[in-house]
Amino acid sequence: MTLAGTICWGICFWWMYRLSVKQNTLLDQLREQGKRIEKLSRIEHDLIKEVHPQVGEIKEGMDEVIAAVKENTEQNSPAAKKKGR
Repeated sequence: MTLAGTICWGICFWWMYRLSVKQNTLLDQLREQGKRIEKLSRIEHDLIKEVHPQVGEIKEGMDEVIAAVKENTEQNSPAAKKKGR
């Protein structure tokens, strides 16, 4: 019994060691992945900060275009032509 217990203890020790090695490898991979994601997030954040002011300028330009189109549409509408006669 003592011999069987010792053998079982050795097998359990070996098994736990293998699990620990696999777990450490997985944790290292997760850390590396987290670092890559953090780096990409910083780059994305910088790009968004760079583009954000331009979005406001584009919106202002679009408002001007919309106003010009509405004005042009109103001038060329059949109701406007009848008023002009």
